[in-house]
Amino acid sequence: MGMEKGKADPAAFSIAEAGFGDRTDIDDDGRERRTGTLVTASAHIITAVIGSGVLSLAWAIAQLGWVIGPAVLVAFSVITWFCSSLLADCYRSPDPVHGKRNYTYGQAVRANLGVSKYRLCSLAQYVNLVGVTIGYTITTAISMGAIGRSNCFHRNGHNAACEASNTTDMIIFAAIQILLSQLPNFHKIWWLSIVAAVMSLAYSSIGLGLSIAKIAGGVHSKTTLTGVTVGVDVSASEKIWRTFQSLGDIAFAYSYSNVLIEIQVINTRHTGYCHIT
Repeated sequence: MGMEKGKADPAAFSIAEAGFGDRTDIDDDGRERRTGTLVTASAHIITAVIGSGVLSLAWAIAQLGWVIGPAVLVAFSVITWFCSSLLADCYRSPDPVHGKRNYTYGQAVRANLGVSKYRLCSLAQYVNLVGVTIGYTITTAISMGAIGRSNCFHRNGHNAACEASNTTDMIIFAAIQILLSQLPNFHKIWWLSIVAAVMSLAYSSIGLGLSIAKIAGGVHSKTTLTGVTVGVDVSASEKIWRTFQSLGDIAFAYSYSNVLIEIQVINTRHTGYCHIT
């Protein structure tokens, strides 16, 4: 199945035929006019790409080594690029210019691949989203716990028993997420993504700066081509566990394509071309 670029589709949505006339407060699909711009779209993308998943990439590379680690990073980046390209091209269907917009990942799959594949892909997407959400919750709880332990060490010294459970932090974060999810038109709070983008760049820069400072200070951590060494750093079972954990951390850092369609939906202009054979 394929559509030639630029060829009008007789079934394409027409705002005039829908009875909206010359109204300027709605788009060609009858919905409220989009207000997204290049700045807001860029903020959404930066927030999605540079998420909290980047915080564990250094540890993941240390576990996998300088050969497998970068190779896995490149592999996941290529997969994300390919998925993002497909989704961007399938934003409108069946006609790339006048076709009906697809507002979600599932709608794009259904419009181009049919109902059966829509169900399978939607199941895979929601399982992935649940996994990403769990990852964010765990990462946030660990980060909050690390801040608490750091404050405890500063108050009581580094020999103090500052270990604490992360369960409370998880509950607090989950409660905040449930509360925010109830806000109407949450997607219109464009400034929130700009703040998140600035924060993402900030903590990534802090991590990079601390690494450079540690190397410049003459403290060099041991790194190898194959990662942590069995029998020296970890046992065989720990090596296997850390390898899979590292793969999961890297995959968690590449969750951008899951929300690409939603970012396109709020943008004011888009041109796409979907060709599926």
